[in-house]
Amino acid sequence: MKHPLIHSIVLIVAAGLLVGCTVGPNYHKPTVPVPTAYHGPNDNAQDQAQAQAASFADLPWWQIFQDPVLQDLIRRCLKQNYDLQTATERITQARAQLTVTRSNQLPQVSATGYGTDERAFSGFPFKTKYATYAADVTFQLDLFGQLRRATESARAQLLSTEYAQKSEILTLVSDVASDYFALLSLDLQLQITRDTIKTQEDAVKLTRYRLEHGVATKLDVLQAKQVLDTANAQFPELQRQIGLEEDALSILLGDYPHEVTRGLRLVDQQLAPEVPAGLPSSLLARRPDISQAEQNLISANAQIGVAKAAFFPQINFTGTGGGAAGRSTVFTSLLDTNIGTWGVAGQITQPIFEGGRLRGNLRSAESQQRQSMIAYKQAIQLAFRDVSDALIAYQKYYEVRAAQQNTVQDLSDSVATSLKRYRGGITTYLEVLDNQRSLFSAQLTLAQDRGNEFQSVVQLYKALGGGWKQ
Repeated sequence: MKHPLIHSIVLIVAAGLLVGCTVGPNYHKPTVPVPTAYHGPNDNAQDQAQAQAASFADLPWWQIFQDPVLQDLIRRCLKQNYDLQTATERITQARAQLTVTRSNQLPQVSATGYGTDERAFSGFPFKTKYATYAADVTFQLDLFGQLRRATESARAQLLSTEYAQKSEILTLVSDVASDYFALLSLDLQLQITRDTIKTQEDAVKLTRYRLEHGVATKLDVLQAKQVLDTANAQFPELQRQIGLEEDALSILLGDYPHEVTRGLRLVDQQLAPEVPAGLPSSLLARRPDISQAEQNLISANAQIGVAKAAFFPQINFTGTGGGAAGRSTVFTSLLDTNIGTWGVAGQITQPIFEGGRLRGNLRSAESQQRQSMIAYKQAIQLAFRDVSDALIAYQKYYEVRAAQQNTVQDLSDSVATSLKRYRGGITTYLEVLDNQRSLFSAQLTLAQDRGNEFQSVVQLYKALGGGWKQ
C-alpha cells in the first residue's frame, strides 16, 4: 500500500516542478533622472566638478558625534525605544507571512488516525479492537505563477519592513542628537542669563552706592534694575524649556521623564572639519526610505501577476492513502481484518462568471502599482530636497553664527566703553542700559545660533542617509 502512495506524491511534486509560464509584468528598476549636483549655497560649476565621491554620511554615527554622553544616549535609544521595537516586530511578522505564503507552493500533507477498544457482555462475551489511519497530500499546480508572484510580493514586503526599520534607526539617531544639542543650547542660554543676573546685581549695588554718595540719581538705579528684571524673568522660562526638552529626550530613550546627563558643553563640542555631501547618484542607495519605496513597488508589481493568474484555470492534485485493522473475539473465535486503500485525484477550476470581481482585482492591483511608482519617484525627489535644505541651512547657520559672534564682541566693547563714560560723568546710565540690554539679547541669540549650527549638521547627516548602519 505504501509504494503507490509514495509514487503518487512523487508524481504530484514532479508535476509542480514542470510549471508553465508566469503571468504578469517582471520587475525592472525604473529609470528616474536625478540631478547631477545638489542645490545649495555654492552650487556653481566649479564646485560641482570638485564633488567628492565620499560622503561624511558614510561614516558611522559614533564617529560623527564624539561626545561620550551623546553616544551613550544614542545606544540606549536604539536598545530601548518603543518605536524601533515595533519596527523590529514588523520584520518578524513579515518574515512569518513570507513563510505562510511560500508554503502554498509546497505539498500539504496531513495524517489522521482513529482507534477503538470495545467490550460487551450482554448476551455473548464480545471484544473488538479497531483502528483506521489515513494520509492526504494536496498540491496546487502553479501553472501560471500565481503562487510564485504572491511569494515574490511577500518577499518584497519583508525587505520593505527591514528598510523601514533602518529608516527608524536613522530618524532616532538624528532626533537624539538634535534634542541633545538643543538641550545644550538651552543650558548655554541659562548660563548666560545666570551670569547676567550676577553682573546686573553688582551693577545695581554700584549704582545705589553712587546714589548714596550723590554722584547718581534715583533714575539711574531704576534703569540699572531693568536688565536685571529682564534676566530674572528669562531664567524660569529657560528652565521650563529645559524641562520639556529633557522629557522629550527621555521618551526617545524609552524611559519615563527624568533629568538627562550632559557631557561636553556646547562651546566645547567639535564640528566635523569637512562635511562633503558626496555624489548625488549615491543618495538613492544610501537612503533607506528610497529602498523601502522601491520594495513596495516590487511588491505591488508582483500583485499584478497574482491578479492576472486568477483568470486562468487552477489545477489541484490530491493523493490519499490509508488503511484499517481490526480484531474481534466472540467466545474463543478470533477474526482479523486488514484493509489498505490509496488513490489520486485531480481537479481543475476555471472561472466563468464572477460579476467583474477578477477584472476589478486586476485594475486595483495595477492602480496600486502606479501609486507605488509615484511614491518611489516622490521619495527620491523629497530626498534631494532634504539634502538641499540641509546644505543651505548648514552654510547659512555658520554665517549667521559667525556674524553674531562679531555682534556680541562689538556690544561687549560698547558696554565696557559706556561704563567708563558713565563713571567719568560724561554720559547718563541710559546709554549703559541700552548697551547692556542689547548685549544680553545678542548673547542669547548667539547661543541659539550655535545650537542651530550643530543641529544643521545633524539634519545634513540624516538627509544624506547617515546613521542607520550599525
